[in-house]
Amino acid sequence: MARKLYKDAAEALDGLLFDGMTIMAGGFGLSGIPENLIAAIRASGVKNLTVISNNCGVDGFGLGLLLENGQIKKMVSSYVGENKLFEQLYLSGALELEFNPQGTLAERIRAGGAGVPAFFTKTGVGTLVAEGKEVREFDGELYVMERGLVADLSIVKAHTGDDAGNLVYRKTARNFNPMMATAGKKTVVEVEHIVPAGTLDPDHVHTPGIFVDRLIKGAVFEKRIERVTTRPRVAAADKASA
Repeated sequence: MARKLYKDAAEALDGLLFDGMTIMAGGFGLSGIPENLIAAIRASGVKNLTVISNNCGVDGFGLGLLLENGQIKKMVSSYVGENKLFEQLYLSGALELEFNPQGTLAERIRAGGAGVPAFFTKTGVGTLVAEGKEVREFDGELYVMERGLVADLSIVKAHTGDDAGNLVYRKTARNFNPMMATAGKKTVVEVEHIVPAGTLDPDHVHTPGIFVDRLIKGAVFEKRIERVTTRPRVAAADKASA
C-alpha cells in the first residue's frame, strides 16, 4: 500500500501546489476547516488560486489568511458575509466571485466527485444565477444546468483517520468535507486522531481511504467560534421580581 501518513502539513503538500491551481477547502463557517493545511498553503506563497469553499473564513483566520496574503484570485462560494476584507476586495474588483446557492454548490461538488459533468436544478431559474446558463424544460417545469466541480487539490478536516486514509468526521465538521474528499485530483487530509488500520468500524467510516492521498495529524486546532451568541444575563433584581 502506498504511503499515506506524512509528518506535517508542509510535507503532505510538497509537490502538489502550483500557481493558478484550484483548491477545494472543507468547512462550514469555521467548523471543520483544515486549519493546518491552510497555514501551510499560506507559508508556501502559492498564488492566483481559485478556491472552492462554502465561505472564505473570517478576517485573520481560516481562508481569510490566504485572502489577506493576496494568494486568492477567485472564490467559488455560497456565503461570504463574515469577512470584511472579502467585501472590500470584491467591490474593488481585486477578487473574482462565483456565487452559488448553497445547495447547488454542495451538489456541484458531489457531482464532480461522482464523475457527473452537469445536472439540472430548479434553484435559480429566472434569477441572476441562471444568466448565461442553459435552461431546459422537464415535465412542464424549467431547470437550469449547473456544472460539476473538481479541483486540483482538496484539503479536508476529519476527526479520526487510520493510516490507510479511512476517515470519520465529528458532528458539524461533516459538512462539505466528505464530498470534497471525492472531488479533488489529489486529496490531503488533516485529522485530530490517528489510529491503526483496522481499528475503525467499517460501518462508521464516512470517507473510504481510496479517496485519500495524504494524511497528517494536525499540530494545532484553534477551533474558533465564528460568531458568539449568548442569552442576555438576567440581573439578580429582575430574577427576584420575576
